[in-house]
Amino acid sequence: MLSTNGNSRMTSYRWVICSLLFFATTINYLDRQVLSLTWTDEIVPEFHWTNSDYGDITAIFSIVYAISMLFAGRFVDWLDTKRGFTWAIVIWSIGACLHAFAGIATSGLLTGKWLVGFTGAAEEIKTVGNVALVASTSVTLFIIARIILAIGEAGNFPAAIKATAEFFPKKDRGFATSIFNAGATVGALAAPLTIPFIAKEWGWEMAFIVIGGLGFVWLGFWLVMYRKPEEHPRINAAELAYIQQDYQVNDAVSGKKIQARKMPFRQAFKYRQTWAFAVGKFMTDGVWWFFLFWTPAYLSSVYGLSAKESAPQIFVLYLITLLSIVGGWLPTFFVDKKGMNPYAGRMRAMLIFAFFPLLTLFAQPLGSISVWIPVIIIGIAGAAHQAWSANIFSTVGDMFPKSAIATITGIGGMAGGVGSYIINKSSGVLFDHAKNTNMKVFGFEGIESGYFIIFTVCSIAYLIGWVIMKSLVPKYKPITDL
Repeated sequence: MLSTNGNSRMTSYRWVICSLLFFATTINYLDRQVLSLTWTDEIVPEFHWTNSDYGDITAIFSIVYAISMLFAGRFVDWLDTKRGFTWAIVIWSIGACLHAFAGIATSGLLTGKWLVGFTGAAEEIKTVGNVALVASTSVTLFIIARIILAIGEAGNFPAAIKATAEFFPKKDRGFATSIFNAGATVGALAAPLTIPFIAKEWGWEMAFIVIGGLGFVWLGFWLVMYRKPEEHPRINAAELAYIQQDYQVNDAVSGKKIQARKMPFRQAFKYRQTWAFAVGKFMTDGVWWFFLFWTPAYLSSVYGLSAKESAPQIFVLYLITLLSIVGGWLPTFFVDKKGMNPYAGRMRAMLIFAFFPLLTLFAQPLGSISVWIPVIIIGIAGAAHQAWSANIFSTVGDMFPKSAIATITGIGGMAGGVGSYIINKSSGVLFDHAKNTNMKVFGFEGIESGYFIIFTVCSIAYLIGWVIMKSLVPKYKPITDL
């Protein structure tokens, strides 16, 4: 097919958009990681937090993120992809930067001195005799910043999944999703190489400001480079035809392109497909967030490694998770080579990935040999999660029309956030209890017994989630009544 400019070769601008989504997701996860990589070494000495305090902050982030996901998907469908993503990254970048000013605000509220700078705030806080008051005040301020971060970050995946559906045919969406979703891994990979060193050299406050500011840089590229495929001057006719091939099938059958109407919000909950996606997210998102938020603390509590000392382990852990890109290729193999429909291919791949987290049962027992064994095991489980995640996101595009994709993604994201709230909140309470009572479980004592319990929960979550999803939607059944 000839393009409008006479060039017969198909352009590949859809992959430029995929790259933009990749970098947005990378920044998204970098912003989340700043707190987990600074709280034990930099923030605890200043604010006197406990594991429960940190668990409360991460749990509230998770539940606000969950609630926001429910509305973020609807918001993106309403505003459309470009404006919806713009608002999302502006809000979360502001929230990320606001964390840096929690110390100054704590100083101002407790001592009445506001114009003291970051270093001055730390000195003023030392003069406050009531340590519990310092902890509770600072935790409240971090929660406020975390809430703003959560509200903005909730828009990332609904907008990214919607953009993927706009720029890729169904058969390529799993691979495209696995690529941009790898940004989560790259963000987590880059975090230990950058954040502890920024915090050590310039203070923990600058880590939040520098990393948070990356979102505004990305925004400039987004505003210039993103348009819908049919409106984009960088996409020729051949690429547009490739992108819209699923709808050309509709044209061939009916003689016209089907334009789906907007899905009423309450209507979304009547479909088994919605509940299957939501259950899959609820059962598994918390596992990834537990690894993301608690692994640095795990290496500190169990192995005595500071954030800077554990940087090699964290780097290798997330380097392993890059294997998740296979998650986007495997369903394509099942579709092209085995003749499966996209949903059946994805479910087959997800079942395979669901078995790998079982290895986390051995993370704590084998950790006595070397710290690297649990690091490698968690990395493999993380790769399995990201492969699972890329495919579960793609099931939405398989089942629902474009007009409903962000809404359904938001509903599933809310369910995942609730699961994340439960695991983060319970982990903080469990770890403090295990540490304070020297709890014993299967030969483990103290905080190690707490981690063993949570690792066990993480190991079986995917198989349980897959069984429920398969029970709800046993066969490929797209929504056609819109």
